[in-house]
Amino acid sequence: MAVTDDLETDQRVARHAEALQEAGCEVTVIGRELPESRAVAFGFAAERMSLRHRRGWKFYAEYNRRVASRIAALRPDVVWANDTDTLVGCWVASKRCGARLVLDCHELFPEVPEIQGKPFVRWVWTTVERLLMPRCDARLTVCQSIADYYGRRYGVEMAVVRNVPSGKWRVESGKREAESGKQRVLLYQGAVNVGRGVDWAIDALEWLPECRLVVAGDGDLLEQMKSYAAGKAWAERVSFLGRVSPAELRAITAKADVGLVMLEDMGLSYHYALPNRIGDFVVAGVPMVVSDLPEMAAVVRGFDIGEVIDGTGAKALAAAVERLLGRWGAMDAGQREARFGAAREDMDWEREKLVELIIDN
Repeated sequence: MAVTDDLETDQRVARHAEALQEAGCEVTVIGRELPESRAVAFGFAAERMSLRHRRGWKFYAEYNRRVASRIAALRPDVVWANDTDTLVGCWVASKRCGARLVLDCHELFPEVPEIQGKPFVRWVWTTVERLLMPRCDARLTVCQSIADYYGRRYGVEMAVVRNVPSGKWRVESGKREAESGKQRVLLYQGAVNVGRGVDWAIDALEWLPECRLVVAGDGDLLEQMKSYAAGKAWAERVSFLGRVSPAELRAITAKADVGLVMLEDMGLSYHYALPNRIGDFVVAGVPMVVSDLPEMAAVVRGFDIGEVIDGTGAKALAAAVERLLGRWGAMDAGQREARFGAAREDMDWEREKLVELIIDN
């Protein structure tokens, strides 16, 4: 299995690797070593490549060349590419080994916000998908909207394996409320990148004096958001935790009162996204405020476990949080549990991974 991150916080890749091991496969996951990477004990064989380049075309060229050589040396039966940016190297390796090739699209890679306005870069990744996606032996993705998009565009079939956690780490909501105290905790977890609405959440505190914001995650805009928050009169109500391990994140999530899942509609990748943190909030019983985008809004509305933002920006976010806190506070514990119980039953990795094992077989 190949992925371009350093594996530490990539819960989807870890779930896939562990599920395949449970099915009797011998799994090796290859990522990359970053200067800030920490030593981690994985539940599967893992390698991290140290690369000269960190971003841009030189990074992708170096990564795919190196990963193709390493995979070919391992002589696997199946090569598993995580996202379009690993596909060239994985395809080359699969041809050298005579191995089956599986592609797992975590997002619509040519449509991510970071490359909007870069037509040549988009053309490169679109060309990679157009040429190589139909040549894969199996394809899967995180939600039906993305599967439908690729089906229309390239005439390929994609199975859907949602990025949801196991219900085994569920924490009772009563415990969470007792630990969080009087001040309401708004939690943003995930990458602090462009279009993720972290600035909305910081600004929204102006209208939410009873709330504080916790940001758990790293990303391209982390230092910028720290500086932005420091200039606000309510800066003491914003906490940045940086990168945390999955175990640490579960403990943090369990103490939150509201989960924030904001994405600006900056391209189809965000438009069709079903972020894994939605599943994390479901398992922990944390009601959510989400952007009005198809996949995430369908979960919140379908199970009635939060509010959908009416519009965009900080004021719209603050209004949605106020609606949620008022409505949720008036609801008895039985109603809350019934709604989250139904959502947990639907969004549980222990059931979802069965789809993956069928694909692999």
